[in-house]
Parts: sequence; C-alpha cells; structure tokens
Amino acid sequence: MNCEIIAVGSELLTPWRQDTNSLFLTEELNAVGVSVRFKTIVGDRRTDLAGAVRTALTRADILIVMGGLGPTEDDLSRESVAEALGVTLRRDGSLVAALSARFAARRMTMTDNNLKQADVMEGAEVLVNPNGTAPGQWIDTEWDGFRKLVMLIPGPPGECRPLFEEQCLPRLRAVIPERHIARRTLKATMIGESAADALLAPIYGAYPDVETTILAGNCEIQLHLACAKTTLEAAKARVDDLAGKLEEALDEYLFASQGETLEQIVLFYLELKQATLSVAESCTGGMLGERITSIAGSSRSFVGGALVYSDALKIAFCGVEPELIAEHGAVSAPVAEAMSHGIRRRTGATFGIGITGVAGPGGGTEEKPVGLVYIALSDAQNTECSENNFRGDRQKVRQWATQKALDMLRRRLIQYR
Repeated sequence: MNCEIIAVGSELLTPWRQDTNSLFLTEELNAVGVSVRFKTIVGDRRTDLAGAVRTALTRADILIVMGGLGPTEDDLSRESVAEALGVTLRRDGSLVAALSARFAARRMTMTDNNLKQADVMEGAEVLVNPNGTAPGQWIDTEWDGFRKLVMLIPGPPGECRPLFEEQCLPRLRAVIPERHIARRTLKATMIGESAADALLAPIYGAYPDVETTILAGNCEIQLHLACAKTTLEAAKARVDDLAGKLEEALDEYLFASQGETLEQIVLFYLELKQATLSVAESCTGGMLGERITSIAGSSRSFVGGALVYSDALKIAFCGVEPELIAEHGAVSAPVAEAMSHGIRRRTGATFGIGITGVAGPGGGTEEKPVGLVYIALSDAQNTECSENNFRGDRQKVRQWATQKALDMLRRRLIQYR
C-alpha cells in the first residue's frame, strides 16, 4: 500500500520552519511495509487544503493529514477533510467534557474557540491525544469506489509522534496486508550521474519490483534500492540480487555497498592492512584531516598531518626542496609528490598524501587555472600523482580534492599487501 502525507501550516511555506514529522512518519510507515509516494505542504487555506486532500485520495491508499487541528481560525484540517470526503462534522460531547476538565485542572478559562477541537467527522474514530488538546481522527472509508484510510494527527512533534505510534500504527497493522521493505544503499565516486545511469539502467530496469533511485551530491553517486514483499527475506533477496549486479557493473567506482562513507571505508582498509596515514594539505586547508577524524576510532590509523599553506611551511614541515618550488611552482606535481614523501617520512606513516592547488576564486593563471589541483599518494615503494581540474566554487574544489585523495588511497589499499 502507498501513502501520502500532507503537512498543514502556512509557516511551513516560509524559510523559518521545516516539516520534520514526515521523516519520522515515513520511517514508521516503511517499517510496516507502507511506501510513502507523495509529501505535500499546504498553507492554512480551506480551498487549497480540500483540493490537496482530493488529489491525494486519487493516488494514495493511505492519507495522513498532519497539523491544523488546533482551536484557531486558521486550523482548518477537520473542515477541509470532511468537505473533501463529503461527510459532516458532529460535536462530540465527551470531547467537550474532556476539554473542559483539562482547562479546569489547569485553572484556566476555556474560550469558545476551543470547542472546534471536539468536532469529529461522521464515521471517524477519535484518536486520544494525552499530550495536547487536539485529538486525532481515523476514518476507514470508501472514496470513488476505493477503500481509503485517512488519519488526522496533530502537528507539534511532541503530540504527533506518540499519537501516531500509540493510536495509528496498531490500527494500520490490523487492516493492511503484511508487507516488509528491504533497503540497500550503494555508493560510487569519480563517475558522473548520467554515466552511472547509462551503465546501470539496463540492469535495474529488469527489476521492476525494486525501486531504484540514483542521487548525485557531495562528490558521490548514491543508489537507493527498496523492495516490498510479504516477507523480509523475500524483499532482501531481491534487493541483494540487484545490488550484486550493480556492484559488478560499477566495479572500481563502487566504494560502499551498505551506505558507508568513503572515510569509513578508507579507515577500514587502513586498519585491515595494519597501515597508517599522514597528510600534508595546502589548498584543502585541513579538510582532508577533518573528514578522516570525524570518524570515531580514526586515531588507530590516522597519524596526523600539517597545513602547509605557505612555501616556507612546505619546506620546513615536509622537506620540499626550495629549488623544486622555484622550478615548478608550489602548484605542481613534483611539489605534491615531495609533500607526500616528506610528511610520510616525518611522521613515520605507511602512506603520505600531499595536496596543492588553486581553489579560487582568485589566484588562477592561464597556465594554472582555478580548480587545478595536484594530489600525490606515496608509500615506501610507490608514488602516484593525479592532476585534476575541478569545477565549482572554492568549497566545491576543496571537497572534490579531498574526495579524490581518499579514493586514490582506497584503490591503493585494495591492492596493498
């Protein structure tokens, strides 16, 4: 079964408030085999909300309307959903009594506008909300000849989440077919999104029961796989079968098959091979070291490094010969290689990485434009240096440089003995 979530509130259409409840709801729904196909945000206008509900009912088996259940004039979810379903609202006496008792217990005067929170759709069950004044509602109904499950739940997270867990999930489990969703996330780098899709589309196209999504960002390609079956074992089997074929096709571009970060994979291999790493960074300004040390336990393999932004520090900390800089310039393959050798020898690490380049936006020349970055990787036997021309602003150039450096090390570690 599939679901649509409608988040209600004009404040969610401003830059200052975000809908975070739908992330929680999606996770809970997926756990019982329900796929969320649409998420909609609607402002506090009755015609807009009623229209959004009608649209959702044409394409979703389950509809969750979240927010808009309070006492104010702009809380219109009850009225809008009732209008879309073609049912009436009735004032529930027991809810009126509960509201009155709640205000009395707090020695507060209940204003008349609070009474609208006791209005219940014809045919709906009341969902008790012990954390607020606005109860939720559940209605199992028919719309245009199809069965629909509609839930109205409050918007504040402290009310929405416990009410959904305690009131909605048990009802869902009782009426929906048993379904289980298996998921996998594969990650690749140094391959473009279009190239990846051209390579992989013929493979995942043969698995119509596995939803495959390709996302590009943060210098990597992510493939999200999801499959729903009557048993978790059957769903996992389909996902794993497709994942295996995608992994084989991606070959050297693939770095993670269970959603790991590139830093995690590099540190895993360093520890597995009982190797250590040190870095000498110029244009990346410590970003590579920060990425590595963001992973708990990195001290077992990461020795440390140096920020050698100036030529003087390249000479002093990495032992780069002044003549080398004079002849080739600080942004050059020979200097990057010397930096990798120097930091490795100085720290006693197994591997050394040296990065030097022009991150921009200024400082570039026709011979050495912005985005030109040299990345060198060395150990006691071998040295390799990569010349790169990264596109984007200063931050993006630096991000790509660290990504390339980590990927070079990952590839070397796979072969390292």
